Amino acid sequence: MKKILLASAGGILVVLIILIICFLKISKAPGAFAENQNIEIVSGQGVSQIAEALQAKGLINDTLVFKIEVALGGVKSDFKAGTFVIPARSNISQMIETLTSQPKPDEVEVRIPEDATAKEIALILEQKGVMTATEFASIASTTDSRDIAPDNIYWFLSDKPSTATLEGFLFPDTYRFFEKATPAHVLKKFLDNFKLKVPREILDKIIADGHTLYEGITLASIVDKEVKTDSDRRLAAGIFWKRLKMGMALQSDATVNYVTGKQALQPTNEDISSDSLYNTYKYKGLPPGPIGNPSLSAIRAVAYPEMSNYLFFLTKPDGTTVFSQTYEEHLADKRKYLQ
Repeated sequence: MKKILLASAGGILVVLIILIICFLKISKAPGAFAENQNIEIVSGQGVSQIAEALQAKGLINDTLVFKIEVALGGVKSDFKAGTFVIPARSNISQMIETLTSQPKPDEVEVRIPEDATAKEIALILEQKGVMTATEFASIASTTDSRDIAPDNIYWFLSDKPSTATLEGFLFPDTYRFFEKATPAHVLKKFLDNFKLKVPREILDKIIADGHTLYEGITLASIVDKEVKTDSDRRLAAGIFWKRLKMGMALQSDATVNYVTGKQALQPTNEDISSDSLYNTYKYKGLPPGPIGNPSLSAIRAVAYPEMSNYLFFLTKPDGTTVFSQTYEEHLADKRKYLQ
């Protein structure tokens, strides 16, 4: 019996040794690519996603070997966001070393704030030296992303009106861009990040509730500019969906500000009378499209609104929100907090 156990243990040991040798042979083997390769790591990507990106570019054959090498090296959280150059013929260990070092020095970090409009993003990118505001305006105003990035198809743009721009889908986040980047590079960064950061189930929930995705993003852009906390956004989203169902005007100050270019807590009567389809005091229903690029919090609020007895709300000068059930209560709140 003892001999059998020893033989079994010996057999297992031999198998382990063979597996280790095979693993080392694969992980230390030079890559098959004869030229340097660029690989982009987006903030928030995990080891599995990085492995899949490397495999998709043909830099590795086996994602499991890559993940094991990462685990053995203890560098799971050390990957950097940015664009990296993988030297030709790099093995897996060398790739990991490259991807856990600092990205290329000719990149700049750019923070895009929540609810920023395409015009505001254009100015930020120009200030950072990524591209001119005019160049980005041309990208953002395209009605078909395939005109700029023909190799990429984004399902979440499928129900966007054919004449609508990309406003609403330029996801607010911190990015790293090449200085003097190409239009395709910049556009892909924004749309790839939307795809990465906005869970599919949230977008599917908007559709399941009987709305188009474009309607959901449009409303999320309004919610984002109206209120700032997660709980308030859910309440505001519930109020707006209720108003739409009732055929009642949204009466969003944010949409009026979008028309006038102001940042008024309480638009004037002249502002409210502006003749624009984006003026939701004058025209019922949603505006023609998003009035900014909403945060994940606002998109989630629109997908999972909190229904209540409220029908009105306003934002106080300190940024907090006051909700009311009746128009009379709303007027009283205006007199108390905004006059």
